[in-house]
Amino acid sequence: MILPIKRLAGSLFALSLFTLSLLVAPLLGGDLQMKLRSQQETKPDSGLYHPQTHDERWKPEQTAIIVCDMWDLHTCQNAVLRGQEFAPRLNDLLKQARDQGVTIIHAPSGCMANYAEHPARLRAEQTPKAGDIPADINQWCHQIPAEENGVYPVDQADGGNDDDAQQRAAWKASLTAQKRNPARPWIKQTDLLPIDPARDYISDQGDEVWSILAARNIDNVILTGVHTNMCVLGRPFGLRQLAKNGKNVVLMRDLTDTMYNPASWPYVNHFTGTDLIVSHIEKHVCPTVSSNQILGGEEFAFAADTRPHVVMVMAEGEYETAQTLPQFGGDFLGRDFRVSYLYGSETDPNDIPGLEKALATADVLLISVRRRALPPEQMEALKKYVAAGKPMVGIRTASHAFGLRGKQPPAGTKTWEEFDQEVWGGNYSNHYANNLKSTIETVEANQKHPILRGVSREPFTQNGSLYQAAPLAAGATTLLTGTVAGKPAEPVAWTFRRADGGWSFYTSLGHKVEFQQRAFQRLLLNSIYWAAGLEVPAHFDLNKPTPPQRKS
Repeated sequence: MILPIKRLAGSLFALSLFTLSLLVAPLLGGDLQMKLRSQQETKPDSGLYHPQTHDERWKPEQTAIIVCDMWDLHTCQNAVLRGQEFAPRLNDLLKQARDQGVTIIHAPSGCMANYAEHPARLRAEQTPKAGDIPADINQWCHQIPAEENGVYPVDQADGGNDDDAQQRAAWKASLTAQKRNPARPWIKQTDLLPIDPARDYISDQGDEVWSILAARNIDNVILTGVHTNMCVLGRPFGLRQLAKNGKNVVLMRDLTDTMYNPASWPYVNHFTGTDLIVSHIEKHVCPTVSSNQILGGEEFAFAADTRPHVVMVMAEGEYETAQTLPQFGGDFLGRDFRVSYLYGSETDPNDIPGLEKALATADVLLISVRRRALPPEQMEALKKYVAAGKPMVGIRTASHAFGLRGKQPPAGTKTWEEFDQEVWGGNYSNHYANNLKSTIETVEANQKHPILRGVSREPFTQNGSLYQAAPLAAGATTLLTGTVAGKPAEPVAWTFRRADGGWSFYTSLGHKVEFQQRAFQRLLLNSIYWAAGLEVPAHFDLNKPTPPQRKS
């Protein structure tokens, strides 16, 4: 019961701060304190992105929330259930925002006939047409120019329905029995989101929504609702249209869902599919925000989303793990994990942007860093994560990640010279010459360890140089060793029970060629499942998924 109580305490503390902010808000003019999250390329054409946030203060009377297609029913039962799960939180947000002066626009597309006499619909229809309506504002928008630089991250050609076959048949029969068209069963917005007849608007037309925004001098727009990869992005009032036409538009990333079927590429968990779309939006369309910025507490999370959060940190220049690790994560981890990728700064070698925030929610931290000092706040966050007994995974240069061979760190930074000994239980001193090939073998006494499950017992040749890491600390269990002819064996992969009680796994493997080898792929996969406290699957499909030949 300790963790739930701690989470409750944290939520109550956050709510108390939020209540205090409401008392202080009038002194600040009642502004909304918004933290916009986006992603910035590490350098031009790198294809790698740093997470970044920036703060803005929005005046409520210059802000609108558009609720996209929160229909009463849908062709996909799972989509209905997920919408019903977050709708109460969304309703709380709408009530709070409305009372602060934010304009609420309900946009249940195709349902305007149901609201023909509703005051909120009449209010929208009676709004004077703006004089600057964009030419194509009533059209669906499939792509904006900025998206041409990226690859669309999911295949939704099948419509994204993630009901299984039996569920689909039963749901179709249920809709038919309700005298609904199974292909278009929606007739109104869900009753879980009451519409205020005195203040709200109802519209599904781009020119009407644009005119409402113009009439009320609104430039700040929050999109919420479903489905992010379809309607939220593409509708005439959606993210793309508003972004390309100059509105300060953002996605509310925790009060949305996707139409994504895990049976389609990239064959990942449904919630991973949503994460991929949100990431695409942050890179190429607009920033995102979260509901707790208005409501306080924590971000909304679906009850079925139990994925551990793996944070991969890449800051080394020898082995190209900034390319190999994201490829590995994309190919193999999306089914069971939420994965975040952090990269060393291109302009400051002693900075890993986003590290502190990522560590706050990390369940597994994977390190691929070489000889970096860190700003004090980043080093403090790292040490706090380790001291909490949380799991660590390290590859290759992680043994000398935060040490400078005893040299003084640059001003304003800190090192962790004992990182290898304290976190990995290792004793890295050097490596053998690159031209000396080593043979990697399993330690037979430990061959039943979960991390070795499915890993070939056949010896293989290491691609990189053999690290000299012996002797290991007490509490280490060696799984693989490497041998150079005429030299004593060196530990190559091991687990370590740290002094703080947490578990670590480290391997000196990690050369870019090894990421193509089944033995290493399986070893690293197993280590992440093991570190997360999950059962290591008996079998993995290590055939990489092939993306569809299209961009959007």
